[in-house]
Amino acid sequence: MSAKLARVAPGHGAPVVVELGPGTGAVTTEVARRLAPDGRHLAVELDPGMARYLTGRHPGVEVVNGDARKLGTLLAERGIEGVDAVISGLPWSLFDRQTQREILGQVVDVIGETGSFSTFAYSHTLPMPSARRFKATLQETFDEVVMTRTVWRNVPPAFCFLCRRPRPAQDDRRTDPAH
Repeated sequence: MSAKLARVAPGHGAPVVVELGPGTGAVTTEVARRLAPDGRHLAVELDPGMARYLTGRHPGVEVVNGDARKLGTLLAERGIEGVDAVISGLPWSLFDRQTQREILGQVVDVIGETGSFSTFAYSHTLPMPSARRFKATLQETFDEVVMTRTVWRNVPPAFCFLCRRPRPAQDDRRTDPAH
């Protein structure tokens, strides 16, 4: 699963890759393995204890203790204007519509027209209204949304969404909770 999520991390040049909700660092390890030597890898973790753990376990990664809803600000504070890829381990099915759209809006703003976004979902969450809503929101937000096959060896089984080419915002759908 981690390798599938990390596919969007460029293996050449000097890319900037941001990981949201890195947890214990399974995906962090894969991103570090794949990322170009001149690349920059930031991991945004809300929980201070997990951020400390990640800092100790992954010294080559810039661990940021912060909220994904403020991604643009967190990056600007570090002199980063845009990123090549955002990889998310956030629990989207647990978020309300407004939070989903808020975070995705931040992702779209930082990846621009050429960046990529990957995230995952547990297969058993698909029937949940919030999971269905998230999938629909991804399809509204990106021109290309690819669902990988389920990784049955993952516990629990899960799949990835690989997204590219954010659609131009014709209105404020991503941040307006009324839509």
